[in-house]
Amino acid sequence: MKKFITLHFADAVIKSLALVSKDPVIEFINTEDVRSRVLAQDLFCVKNLPSYNNAALDGFALHVSDGGKTLLIQDTIYAGMNCEEKLKEDHCFKIMTGAKVPGGIDTIVPFEDAVTFDDTSVKLAKNLKKGNALRLKGEEVCEGALLLAKGEMLNARSIALLASQGITHVPVYKKVSIGIFSSGDELKEPWQNASEDQIYNINAQSIQSLLGEHSFEATYCGVMPDNLEQCTNYLATMKRFDVLITSGGISMGEADYIEQALEANGFESSFHGINIKPGKPTMMGKMGETIVCSLPGNPLAAFVNAFLFLLPVIKKLQGATNFAHKSVLANNATSFKAKTGRTNIILGKLENNRFYVSHENRYGSGMITPLVQSNAILIIDTQTGVIEADELLEIILF
Repeated sequence: MKKFITLHFADAVIKSLALVSKDPVIEFINTEDVRSRVLAQDLFCVKNLPSYNNAALDGFALHVSDGGKTLLIQDTIYAGMNCEEKLKEDHCFKIMTGAKVPGGIDTIVPFEDAVTFDDTSVKLAKNLKKGNALRLKGEEVCEGALLLAKGEMLNARSIALLASQGITHVPVYKKVSIGIFSSGDELKEPWQNASEDQIYNINAQSIQSLLGEHSFEATYCGVMPDNLEQCTNYLATMKRFDVLITSGGISMGEADYIEQALEANGFESSFHGINIKPGKPTMMGKMGETIVCSLPGNPLAAFVNAFLFLLPVIKKLQGATNFAHKSVLANNATSFKAKTGRTNIILGKLENNRFYVSHENRYGSGMITPLVQSNAILIIDTQTGVIEADELLEIILF
């Protein structure tokens, strides 16, 4: 029987990311559709932002040196107007939010900060702040400056920036195509009736949903039976995907055929086995140009390892430069133990900057409720056996 050799956690991370060896195809799409897509080239500012000096709020446009004076109101400037008048001595303009500020004016005093005012004049406080409420041409982004960088995942805020430049189409990387299937004769779909001797197919839906939460679309390809020939024939049709995700059938059981079936289709393993808990059997490699991630059958182990290893790989494959998991620092709430000799993936909840371990770190890889009750992951090294209360920890958020 073939045995797998376990890698250290850090080595598995490096090897999994190394499976991505080329940039995806570039396509131009409408900015209305770019949310959650990855920008394929740098974009530069073509229109100063703002494009002219303008008032940040309603008030009086004037020279800061006129502080303490009573000024006559020369005219009122509204948004959209182009006032060419030169400001007269001892005068000011009444101005509205967003209106273009005439040259030479260096301060906007909001209505509520004036000592008194009426329709013809305004009395000012003595100490005025130069540049107050005055938005200068190009102060946010000037023409020629980098607007958005290649590899950024675009969002609603990015679209606002693109709209400010009149950009209607942008180059993005083509979406990664992903296929998911499960294996095991004991599996039934959630919409089918399952006897006491059968279990529902949890992994396909949970991993598909996990990917969806990160804006990736995946195709569910069904359940493969525990039969080598059928598995081999089925996998032969899966090379059309950029990424193929399996769950179950990769341990040392006599009916675990996935690796053999993959190898019959040209699969080369990058690793099979990680010195972690949960998820020791996890396997990744390539079948031709298709990246394959084979996850354990146990639902907690499958979900956690899909999150830790698979998501960064797909983000990198999609062209994102920022694909690593984000971490935060938090204090541990109560002490708990972990088994040494392996990297422990520990679930918990982050609340008020404190980490609360789930189930006192006593749960199995086949459980589901710890996932529901957790929003964070702690990764501890092979030598650590006790995490003390109030210890400062580096936490990854789900």
